Amino acid sequence: MNLTLKAYIDWIVSKNISVKDVVQHYTNKAQQENTKLNAFVRFHDDYSQTHIDSFADKPLHGAPIGIKDIILTQWYISSCASKMLEDFVSPYSATCFEKLEKNGWLMIGKTNMDEFAMGGSNEHSAFGPCINPHGTKRVSGWSSGGSAAAVAADLCIAALGTDTGWSVREPASFCGIVGLKPTYGRVSRYGVQAMASSLDQVGVMTKTVEDAEILLTSISGYDSKDAQSSPKADSREVISDITKLKIAIPKQAFAEGLDPKVKIRYEETIEKLRNLWYQVDEIDLPLLDNALAIYYTLMPAEVSTNMSRFDGVRFGKQGDMQAYPDIQSYYTAMRSEWFGNEVKRRILLWTFVLSSANYEGYYLKAQKARQQFRRDFSKLFSQYDIILTPTAPGVAWKLGERLADPLQEYLEDLYTVPANIGWLPAMSVPTGYIEDQGEQMPVWMQIMADRWQEPKLFSLGKIIEKLF
Repeated sequence: MNLTLKAYIDWIVSKNISVKDVVQHYTNKAQQENTKLNAFVRFHDDYSQTHIDSFADKPLHGAPIGIKDIILTQWYISSCASKMLEDFVSPYSATCFEKLEKNGWLMIGKTNMDEFAMGGSNEHSAFGPCINPHGTKRVSGWSSGGSAAAVAADLCIAALGTDTGWSVREPASFCGIVGLKPTYGRVSRYGVQAMASSLDQVGVMTKTVEDAEILLTSISGYDSKDAQSSPKADSREVISDITKLKIAIPKQAFAEGLDPKVKIRYEETIEKLRNLWYQVDEIDLPLLDNALAIYYTLMPAEVSTNMSRFDGVRFGKQGDMQAYPDIQSYYTAMRSEWFGNEVKRRILLWTFVLSSANYEGYYLKAQKARQQFRRDFSKLFSQYDIILTPTAPGVAWKLGERLADPLQEYLEDLYTVPANIGWLPAMSVPTGYIEDQGEQMPVWMQIMADRWQEPKLFSLGKIIEKLF
């Protein structure tokens, strides 16, 4: 059984399959296979048993879904795959999770992730790395790697992740599934642990583009509890003629570092679209050269601010304060013991960006560059509907291969961070497999559109899906 969401709904409606049988199948399979993949950090059989009957009559009929451990779920642990929050039981649910429940999605468990969503390989979880179901001992991708691996291995029908610069699209690409980061403001961030608040967005991970469209509809919409939520979040544009979509190919997408085999598939995709009479133009997009510098100034600065609340007093693990000579010693002890290495690295290396000596020279300059970045993209999208690039420069690497050199992980984000900086929607679509070190590994393309233009992504994504 390897069901897409659309097939599952059709089967349930036609009464060819039982909701309880499907949920039990996925629950059993996920718990058995998880010993090899470590895609889930915990399962919630009691939740499934409590809600399965009532959810069966809702629009999505109890479809089994994985939830990234960063999304709060009322009365259940939401640990962000960290030791700092390993026992934290949330008193309320995230808005996106409440919408899932309203539509009848059934959570079977919380998926693994990099601790507090910080990392580029899902090797930085306090519960151990998540393994890519393709290949041998390969990473599953960025911080939503547990969700990607769970969907790719058919341990659930779909999953939610979060994307700050890459964390839905790149693990989706590494694991050979569809990963969508919506327009910033389309899905409420309320109840989702913040990493970098101006960049974070809840995203969807599915087996097909059609499923991604259904899942996005289930969780999107205006939310007054999120200051950045937009009334446009409820908009649903229809594309009347998808053959008239104009596609831009940035010359910078062929930059040094792009795996030659990925490049070949990229060129094949371009040629196939031209053969379908799409207008596909190669353009100069120097914006891509600046994206990483802007992102890696703004993101860590926001990280250090958001992580300051975890001090062993307001949030996080607590110790005996009387055992320390002063409050600073207490903070140091709690954070040293309960934060992982990657979290410490990001806090320590980039707190200086917000210091009085560096604030104007780094942070303010990056903010100004970001505004220009958005204006330039707005001009570009007045001429083109889609920007097509690879999702990542290369396929999933082996576990441990880049842990000693974090910069190598950071440089993988070249193609994905522009969407987060510009608050744009972007989707990674699988385009088959290529050979790497004797193994067949997934390869992919990323399609990016202007704000609120997700229907264009779905329309072209379905075409690319058929081509491969």
